[in-house]
Amino acid sequence: MSTPTRFFRITLLRSAIGLPTRTSGVLKALGLHRRLKTVYHPVTQDVAGQVFAVKELVDVQEVDRALSDKEMKQLRQPDSGFYVERRAGERVMGS
Repeated sequence: MSTPTRFFRITLLRSAIGLPTRTSGVLKALGLHRRLKTVYHPVTQDVAGQVFAVKELVDVQEVDRALSDKEMKQLRQPDSGFYVERRAGERVMGS
């Protein structure tokens, strides 16, 4: 079996609380257990069908490769340092 060339990046945006058991079962099968969790699955018809069943709850992107947990953590890190937009007490031009 060859390695897949494309992946679905699936992020759970909405909670499954109060939804039918079938819907929460699809989320569990995809590996989505809590909000804002992101998983990667190869692009197949089976996975596409599961995503279609819960399309209102998830965000899906098609990407070239699956990122590791370490790479995902680095993407979430804010830039180091800080930015000064305006100094305190400084007047804005035109006022």
